[in-house]
Amino acid sequence: MKKNIAFFAMLLLCIPALAQENLDEVKIVKKQKGIKKSYTLTGNTSLITSKELLKAACCNLAESFETNPSIDVSFSDALTGTKQIKMLGLTSPYLMITEENVPSVRGASQAYGLSFTPGTWVESIQITKGAGSVVNGYESISGQINTELLKPMNDIPFFLNAYGSTDSRFELNTHFTKQLSDKWATSLLVHGNARVAKTDMNDDGFLDNPLGKQINILNRYQYTNAEKGWVGFVNLRYMNDKKQTGELDFDKDRDKGTTNYWGSEINTERIDVATKIGYVFPDMPYQSIGFQNAFNSHNQRSYFGLNQYDIKQNSYYSNLIFNSIIDNTKNKFAAGLNFTYDQYQEFVNVNDYSRIDNSVGAFFEYTYDNTDNFSVILGGRIDNHNRLGTFVTPRLHVRYNPWEKAVLRFSAGRGKRSANVFAENQQLFASSRVFSILDNNGKIYGMNPEIAWNYGLSFSQKFSLFNKHAEVVFDLYRTDFQNQVVVDVMQSPQEVLFYNLNGKSYANSLQVEFNYELLKNFNFRSAYKYYDIRTDYLSGNFERPLQAKHRFFGNLEYETNLVDGKQWKIDYTFNWIGEQQLPNTASNPEKDRLPEFSPSYSLMNAQVTRVFSDVFEVYVGGENIGNYRQNKAILGSDNPFGPNFDASIVYAPVFGQMYYAGLRFKIK
Repeated sequence: MKKNIAFFAMLLLCIPALAQENLDEVKIVKKQKGIKKSYTLTGNTSLITSKELLKAACCNLAESFETNPSIDVSFSDALTGTKQIKMLGLTSPYLMITEENVPSVRGASQAYGLSFTPGTWVESIQITKGAGSVVNGYESISGQINTELLKPMNDIPFFLNAYGSTDSRFELNTHFTKQLSDKWATSLLVHGNARVAKTDMNDDGFLDNPLGKQINILNRYQYTNAEKGWVGFVNLRYMNDKKQTGELDFDKDRDKGTTNYWGSEINTERIDVATKIGYVFPDMPYQSIGFQNAFNSHNQRSYFGLNQYDIKQNSYYSNLIFNSIIDNTKNKFAAGLNFTYDQYQEFVNVNDYSRIDNSVGAFFEYTYDNTDNFSVILGGRIDNHNRLGTFVTPRLHVRYNPWEKAVLRFSAGRGKRSANVFAENQQLFASSRVFSILDNNGKIYGMNPEIAWNYGLSFSQKFSLFNKHAEVVFDLYRTDFQNQVVVDVMQSPQEVLFYNLNGKSYANSLQVEFNYELLKNFNFRSAYKYYDIRTDYLSGNFERPLQAKHRFFGNLEYETNLVDGKQWKIDYTFNWIGEQQLPNTASNPEKDRLPEFSPSYSLMNAQVTRVFSDVFEVYVGGENIGNYRQNKAILGSDNPFGPNFDASIVYAPVFGQMYYAGLRFKIK
């Protein structure tokens, strides 16, 4: 009897299928996460996907980290509006920033380089905390940020993004992609932006944001021959960026080089040519060889009041990488050779700091992965640099999964770099400070190379809380400087001193994250960050200026279900920034002094996106909705050629609330 009932039930279930000749198409769409954290990678790496990049106004790479707790974003000065990023409490010179694993923001481009990559060009960003891999070089100290650009083979034929904001900034991004054959594809990415109106929200007589315009063009070609194992890229790029800032009445044609009104222009022209080719052995898919080459010419002409600063850097970078296994695929290695050439023409007023730097190095990186719960990467490289000498760079990364949904990581490594003291600190030119280099026996501006060790421990655990997904992350890192080029603004408000570290300098960083799925499609991310960063200066031991000791980050994201291609997306980000040590201004007159520490403050950003279909969407948003502004952003603004003028002490936004709107249109 039971068999008959079961047969009858199966027959009833089968009737609809038998009666339908053609099954309707069923699409299974997996929801993409904005930030992905792997529990199987050896390094402590987060992947920011294109979904996350759309949450902020996201006009360029520097502005792509507003919703990410691993990166702190701040302003470099009160004039240019340039955003500066920090990881583990250290500024971007201590980060290795690469574009498709080729060093991109370094040397002359340290101050503004992140603003030269439009956000819409970015496919994803990988953020690695700790010393990083030896494959990409020896300079990384606190971490690495690698940007992957859109790939012609995967991109859609046409994309348009238009953007406008209440601070009179307008942008247009257009992407054209064409499949030339079954093996060749090309993309032409064109970006233009302009800020055309003058704003002075705090009535100090100075522009809150610079006037400017930028044209940025990238043409890239991709070759893929999967049958024979070849893949290659060719990138051709041109960028021209012009900024003007200073007093409202400054006229560059009339007042440049005079004391009529204080003004500044920063004009940068850049050319990049890069190639990559890789070959995977068809009968040995674990074995490959890759060859990267990049040439760029970066030419910045600038003045800040009566300070003239010009720098031109011609660079060539080449990297040959061979990947294979030792006996079996649990034991892998990467080995290769690397060459870097940098020609600098650098002038600070009448002083010539032109030079040529070059280095050649070899690296070997061994990886053991038991394909279960343990992996280790042990790497080392030896380099010969015409100024840094011959030196060894060791790196170690270890991963262990002690139980389900948990990962414990450890890393340690050494980094070494030559500090480009003027390019990296050019915001200080927007002041009356006298620049002094106190050492003269070293080979880099008279000083020694910077050397630091970084150690890190990280633990992540996923779990279920009230039947919803939750995750906690603990990151603890320490950077110890053996030598550092100290940038001393604690001695006097009328000077900045550069000298070799004589004493201790370290950076301790603790980050605790809690991420939780509040409801379906409604997620909460939070992070508390504690930084203990101190340096021995000539006048004593102080916290690193303009670095908050405590920070809190919170983010809420919600999106409705996709119905007939339509959807709402809502995102809200909250940042609380604690007190920051400020540069010493005690000897200034009362009206041009700042307290020893800044007040704490909070910032709120929000964005709403309406998706009308899979080809068209609009978005509106606001930054600094609470309208927090730094009082007295420019010291001595009433006498900009006087001894107390200083626009470099910025701990909070200068421009208040900013609202924006934009649209995205695609042809697929």
